[in-house]
Amino acid sequence: MATKTQKDPNAMSFLDHLEVLRSHLIRSSIAILVGMIAAFIGVEYLFDGIILAPLDPHFATYSWICEITTALGGSTFCDTSWSIPLKNIQFMGEFTMHMQISLIAGIIVAFPYIIWELWRFVRPGLHERERKNGGLIIFFVAGLFFLGVLFGYYILSPLSVQFFGTYSISDTFATEATPQSYVSLVTTLTLATGLIFELPVLAYFFSSIGLLTPEWMKKYRRHAIVVVLIFAAIITPPDVYSQVLVAIPVMFLYQISIVISSRVNRRRNSRTA
Repeated sequence: MATKTQKDPNAMSFLDHLEVLRSHLIRSSIAILVGMIAAFIGVEYLFDGIILAPLDPHFATYSWICEITTALGGSTFCDTSWSIPLKNIQFMGEFTMHMQISLIAGIIVAFPYIIWELWRFVRPGLHERERKNGGLIIFFVAGLFFLGVLFGYYILSPLSVQFFGTYSISDTFATEATPQSYVSLVTTLTLATGLIFELPVLAYFFSSIGLLTPEWMKKYRRHAIVVVLIFAAIITPPDVYSQVLVAIPVMFLYQISIVISSRVNRRRNSRTA
């Protein structure tokens, strides 16, 4: 008498995976909410002490770049006479900024926990060796993100604020920015740079599943350099020092991604050999 094929108790259907993913997303959302509440309560220090800091001509970044460019024969960011007044012209403008700042701060603070929850979701499908390196991977991903956030806040944001705030095509016009546009610039650059710094992680992931090769990255390296330089030229003052300052870290990450992709592909090829 034939016996029925028993279902693998460890097997999960697509809906089961969605249910597990939903629970991880809910916990991640709660972590972001907790961060938002903390940022909402401490918004006075967050806004005056951090968000508005790049508006001060004596902000640390301007002093550093002034010293560097002066040593190289330039004088970029040595002018401390500029000022950018902010004028709120929207009835709900300050409340909207309050919520926006709290959300971005909540995401940044909760990011390591979000990565941990994501790791718990993908862990069952990984090899034993990859599972053992879970703590190192989480530390690496979170570290790159916070490094990118610091780079965005201390480098990209001051460069952009000083350039766009003092840029003028005629003396007839006086730049008077809205707080909303300023906050959006700083928070967007800071968060976006944190995500851009995850380039090595993306290279590892896409190389692991066979969608990325080091040969492809080397082939389009010159194109990547051009794109990065154009991006740097758009968001920085029109001088070579600022553009190089922005472009070098990104290209360094690109080169690291090539090395990571090479190692991952070499390991994949050795398994299939």
